[in-house]
This record gives sequence, C-alpha cells and structure tokens, in this order.
Amino acid sequence: MNVLQRKLTTKQMALVDTLVATGCSITKAAAEAGYAKGDSGRVTASKALKLSHVQQYMMTRIQETIGLNATKAAAQVSKLAQGAKSEYVQLEASKDILDRAGYKPIERAQVQVAGDISVSIDLS
Repeated sequence: MNVLQRKLTTKQMALVDTLVATGCSITKAAAEAGYAKGDSGRVTASKALKLSHVQQYMMTRIQETIGLNATKAAAQVSKLAQGAKSEYVQLEASKDILDRAGYKPIERAQVQVAGDISVSIDLS
C-alpha cells in the first residue's frame, strides 16, 4: 500500500490538527486527540507522527496554515511601511516589500587579487 492510499485515523488527524493549530506539545496534543493519558499516549503519538502518511498530512496542514496567515503578514508589513513611527522600520518594511515583488537591488561584490603575476613566453 503506498503512502497516498493509507488512511489517517481520526486520532492521527486530530493529533496533527491540534499540533498545527496550537503549537502545543505532543503530550498535550495526544491527550486532546484521544490517545492514552501520560507517557504511553505521548509515545504512541510520537510513533504516529513518524509515519510517512501522517507526515504528509502534517506538511499539507502546515502549508495551508502558512498560506492563510500570509495575507495577514503581508498586510502587517504594508502597515509598517506606511505608518511605523520609526523611519528605520518603515525603510526595512519597504525594502522587504520591494524584494518580494522582485525589485531587489543588485548585490555588489568587490574582488581584490593580491600578488604578482608574471608571464614569460619563450619563442625559441
């Protein structure tokens, strides 16, 4: 059975959903998901989190959460660029917006070569 065909149990889904939503400890998430109390529940939950289909579900949930929160983060950076009290904060937020829009300044690198170079050509 491949990873995509394996089904998550209700407890596994609840465990992942709790971890992603709250960022709490595995012990607390295991208790809320219905695993056994104490160390045995934590151990069972930890083993479940190592299963490839559970990890795949967790990565999907994390990506969804980040995607939903990206709009809030973009709005906050825009707000800082327009109204922060510190001009430095306004500048950094503005540079971040420009960078993400593809207007990053060219990075200049200065290269120095130290040493003597001598070339001798023997035409005999």
